[in-house]
Amino acid sequence: MQRELGSLPLAPALRARLVAAGFQTAQELLETGPCGLSKEIGISKEEALEALQVVRQECHGDAARTAGGSGATRKCTALELLEEEQAQGFIITFCSALDNILGGGVQLTKITEICGAPGVGKTQLCMQLAVDVQIPECFGGVAGEAVFIDTEGSFMVDRVVDIATACVQHCQLIAEAHQEEDHLKALETFTLESILSHIYYFRCRDYIELLAQVYLLPDFLSEHSKVRLVVVDGIAFPFRHDFEDLSLRTRLLNGLAQQLIIIANDHKSAVVLTNQMTTRIGQSQSTLVPALVSWLPRCAASSCHSKCRRY
Repeated sequence: MQRELGSLPLAPALRARLVAAGFQTAQELLETGPCGLSKEIGISKEEALEALQVVRQECHGDAARTAGGSGATRKCTALELLEEEQAQGFIITFCSALDNILGGGVQLTKITEICGAPGVGKTQLCMQLAVDVQIPECFGGVAGEAVFIDTEGSFMVDRVVDIATACVQHCQLIAEAHQEEDHLKALETFTLESILSHIYYFRCRDYIELLAQVYLLPDFLSEHSKVRLVVVDGIAFPFRHDFEDLSLRTRLLNGLAQQLIIIANDHKSAVVLTNQMTTRIGQSQSTLVPALVSWLPRCAASSCHSKCRRY
């Protein structure tokens, strides 16, 4: 993070403004944040956020190269990649039909996008997963924690209480049926209060807050190492309004996709996104398609280690 400002791939005019404002290192920029940087050097919040994306990606690349030593490029065989992927766990839902559709559950290190019209239950499923990720290992779960990023204000804590209560009761029925010591011991800590206290909720009201939150998330996950699920409920919603510069929107979405891939891979977590539907007008008919339909293929093509799945 102590990388010199002059070595960063920033536009000359922007670099000159930063130097004139007294910035010298990447760390100083990242500590300032988009709003502070915008005020300091007189640029828009969007331009400040885009510049910070570049800086953070460069710093992440430096950290990876340092950790990997002189041979930063990872070399492995296709068999090793397959074995590594098969070794990753799944977030089960206790619904066999849904788990089968998902290939065993929501897989860790993968990005899963859930698309659908309003009212089909996308947010309900995300709240269910935020509870299910905490199911103890002896019941087939991953005993993790969840981060829930809400862009539409759809999170309902009362509904989460209902889901968590039902999940605890289901595990109690399993324990009573099998009478195994590890089941009974796990239920001592798998309670409603424990479940609610391990769902970390963030409300983002526009795309600037969303991007800032996602880019700050690695630091939060480093402090909360048990997080195994990151939900972004409404990935497209903040980007569908107030955007005159579509090329800027594309660049910001590209950066967001890359950051989500990094989060999924580095923190061994499942990333679940929900997306709205929009109407595509054709020559002879109109069809419903996911909003920002082109962004997920870019995400999927970006890494062989983090396949993106759309449902």
